[in-house]
Amino acid sequence: MKPASVLLFDLGGVLVEISAFDSLRSMPNETPDDDTLKERWLTSSAVRAFELGQVGPEEFAARFLEEWPVSLTPRAFLAEFSSWVRAPYPGAEELLAELRGSYHVGCLSNCNTVHWAQLGSLLGCFDFTFSSHLLGHIKPDREVFAAVIDHLDVEAEMVCFFDDSAANVVAARSFGMQAYLVKGLPELRKLLECEGKLA
Repeated sequence: MKPASVLLFDLGGVLVEISAFDSLRSMPNETPDDDTLKERWLTSSAVRAFELGQVGPEEFAARFLEEWPVSLTPRAFLAEFSSWVRAPYPGAEELLAELRGSYHVGCLSNCNTVHWAQLGSLLGCFDFTFSSHLLGHIKPDREVFAAVIDHLDVEAEMVCFFDDSAANVVAARSFGMQAYLVKGLPELRKLLECEGKLA
């Protein structure tokens, strides 16, 4: 396997603190298991449409509330939804700056217009940024990885991808990327050190 020249990061749960699954867990009749919630989130038709850029926030809220048993108005749900993205984990921007000395560094996120607008200065820490709502493709679909590889013009095996969803990691590996399951910045930093990508 060739040494990686590109490091590609998911955002929520890897570099950015999110409260999405805490909020979903508190909804009536929902399971407390994060992996189950992530799977349901990834396969939700309302979520996919919004994170593919196919619908706006209001239509997303209406469709989401049809799928999930939540006692909120669409407006109240959107207000809560906007709070799910909090801030980069402490040290995330510094880590990216350190890595950019040796690698091309980017992000690949399933995201949407509401949350993307809240990421602010973090997006400036990357050499390139990919979001599902701008690409028109979404993880874990094969097409999203094909679009990224086409844009970067590198072989898939030269990309090292980090995500907190097992389904996304499996999909990236099947496409030929080096891919790792990580949750949170301390785990990410430890993995990068173990793989020799950090001193």
